[in-house]
Amino acid sequence: MLEPNAQIRGVVEFRAGDGPMVLIPEGPCLIVLAEDSAVIHWEEEGGTVLNAAIPRVDYDEHVEAGRIVGPAAVPGA
Repeated sequence: MLEPNAQIRGVVEFRAGDGPMVLIPEGPCLIVLAEDSAVIHWEEEGGTVLNAAIPRVDYDEHVEAGRIVGPAAVPGA
């Protein structure tokens, strides 16, 4: 079971390999931050947990725009 620490609140997409852009659905998610990336985990209907790694610069842009409310946006995180 996923223990969310963030929320997707707008259009956040990622590209899986050379494929098309994939939308991460709005709602609760778990974000694990690294120096150069952010891994976003979310739960689909039926309980399947999916994840995507995005560059940290893209994550920071989403946070600044309010599309992700997550660990970097929480004081002391």
